[in-house]
Amino acid sequence: MKRYKLKRILFLIAMLFVPNILFVYKASASGFGAEIFCTMRDGGNDHESSWKAAYSYIKKQKGGLFKIKPNQAASQIVETVVREREKYSYCVEYLDQLYPDRKLQLENNRKEKRRKERELLEEQQNQKRNRNYSEETFDRYSY
Repeated sequence: MKRYKLKRILFLIAMLFVPNILFVYKASASGFGAEIFCTMRDGGNDHESSWKAAYSYIKKQKGGLFKIKPNQAASQIVETVVREREKYSYCVEYLDQLYPDRKLQLENNRKEKRRKERELLEEQQNQKRNRNYSEETFDRYSY
């Protein structure tokens, strides 16, 4: 009976502390990810390298079965910068690059799709032209 009470008490104590430890760990991971991103940007690095470094750190610290998505990591960085304005006051100007202009992205995607369609159409037309000329046609007039 005493063993059962002791196990129960230890289990309850563990249940109280484990979630707190896990929550602080995840919060500090996004905080340090924001620190990595902001420090690199402020140091003169481009957006892409700063983002990759911060995202890989957040992904690594998250752990677990499911990995964090890029938009979730970007949200964590923005939340940390907004929550700790005094600490990251120099970083506010870089936050817009975490969420690029959706209209611009859509327009670029449409242009890329049109370009690929044109290339495919030109390639098909070239294949049709090449089929019209057989090898005999070329051999007959070669001297």
